[in-house]
Amino acid sequence: MNTNNEVNRKRLLWAGFVAILAAGVGFGIRGGIFANWAADFGFSATQLGAIGGAGFTGFCFGIMIGGVVVDKIGYGKLVIAAFLFHILSAFITFGATQGQDSETAYQFLFWGMFVFALANGTLEAVANPLVSTLFPENRNHYLNILHASWPLGMILGGMVGWFLGGDGGWGWKTQLALYLVPTLVYGIMFMGQKFPQSEATAKGLKFGEMLKDVGILGGLVVSFMLYLFFQGTLTPLFEAGSSAPKMISLFIGVATLATIGTMTKFSMGHWLLFVLFIAHALVGAVELGTDGWIQNITGAILSVEEGKILFVFTSLVMFLLRFCAHFIEKKAGLNPISLLFVCAVLGCIGLNLVSAVTAFGPAMGALLVYAIGKTFFWPTMLAVVGDRFPATGAVAMSLMGGIGMMSAGLIGSPGLGYFKDRYAAEELNKVDTEVFADWKDPEKKSAFLKFDEVIPIDGKRLEAAKKTKADDRTEVEATVVAADIVGNRRTLKVDSFIPGAMAVIFLLLMIYFKMIGGYKAVRLDDDEGK
Repeated sequence: MNTNNEVNRKRLLWAGFVAILAAGVGFGIRGGIFANWAADFGFSATQLGAIGGAGFTGFCFGIMIGGVVVDKIGYGKLVIAAFLFHILSAFITFGATQGQDSETAYQFLFWGMFVFALANGTLEAVANPLVSTLFPENRNHYLNILHASWPLGMILGGMVGWFLGGDGGWGWKTQLALYLVPTLVYGIMFMGQKFPQSEATAKGLKFGEMLKDVGILGGLVVSFMLYLFFQGTLTPLFEAGSSAPKMISLFIGVATLATIGTMTKFSMGHWLLFVLFIAHALVGAVELGTDGWIQNITGAILSVEEGKILFVFTSLVMFLLRFCAHFIEKKAGLNPISLLFVCAVLGCIGLNLVSAVTAFGPAMGALLVYAIGKTFFWPTMLAVVGDRFPATGAVAMSLMGGIGMMSAGLIGSPGLGYFKDRYAAEELNKVDTEVFADWKDPEKKSAFLKFDEVIPIDGKRLEAAKKTKADDRTEVEATVVAADIVGNRRTLKVDSFIPGAMAVIFLLLMIYFKMIGGYKAVRLDDDEGK
């Protein structure tokens, strides 16, 4: 590769790095201002989880639509679209003002987060296949470097709340606006650059051919996620008990599956890609869903300040380790699948350890295990798709990223919010029925998938009690806060089942690759199967 090409691909790598950094900064700041929103608008944990979830589901549409059109319209046009979405999201989010009714504020925050995620997804529809194409000789290493910017962004975002937030600090709107700084930088870095074609496009493959490995099996996963999204989005627009949201969502899901089937001439798709899609849905739920809540949860178990420190600490571990993926693979003799297995085991152990902490020192140790476990999930999964399914171009990689983010938004974030509400309410009701009757909030019932509906503790009163120094709390306030801590611990234990299931999937894939002679990257001119 000549010098000019080398400079070009390195600049594109770092432009993508800064683009994902902007997403991480926004995510990190948002995690620190959940308490502000609960205090200002009286949201329950389930409502906060749904707002956080919109910060994932919008991503799905950005990356899926972007992945479909990127090879047709070019990377540059998608970068411009993402830049404009990032600016627009700020205007929508800042429409929420203190004193508004709760529902109006909720809509501004929900759709502001959705558009922010739409921008992030559009950028990843550019960055992931771009880096995969630029560095085919070592995809896992460079995709991990690209995604090291995510935890770095969370560090910077977490430090914004740490140093600039709190009583007497900057308002939440001013804090959140800081993500626009890296947004401007990535726009400048991408400007005037020459973009390559993916291997599939260079070979002249048509879109239907790129979708062939996705097929009906992969389409089932995509369609199911779309069904969940539209059902949740449409339900508030209809009268309670109406079947319209379910029917419309089912139609959209079936239509999506039929479209994929028609375009691929009803190819079943490759079973391995189907399994990877399911595994990545679990990745999104446990990694990003947990990231959205971990600062809030550890801050409730220990203290708000310690929660912020621990959030920055785990993000720093991830940032540093993602530069070491190639070194770890070589020194430990791991291929991408075995690396994913080790990470899943550590993630499961780490979440169980975190659920039991009572002091800051042990919490750092427990979160270190969890941080190491979650570090390589996302970029390594993308690398596996790039290695094993080059004929899919940007499509499969983008669909899988969308599935992961959709899962985080529909399952991970709201699911953790629901279980926090449920377990805290159950504990308080068990300890003191009268106190629960006084502190519950019947107007904000919490529901999630097919689980029983629960009445949560009043979010505004709970946050006020948590902000009161422990020695100054009344006996009732102390009882309520203690119940909330129990709820957080039980939630983390439930969360640990997800990486446990992932470990089983990756173990089975390790056995499969062992049976076929080992894991290796596939090229389009290879005759052997996957």
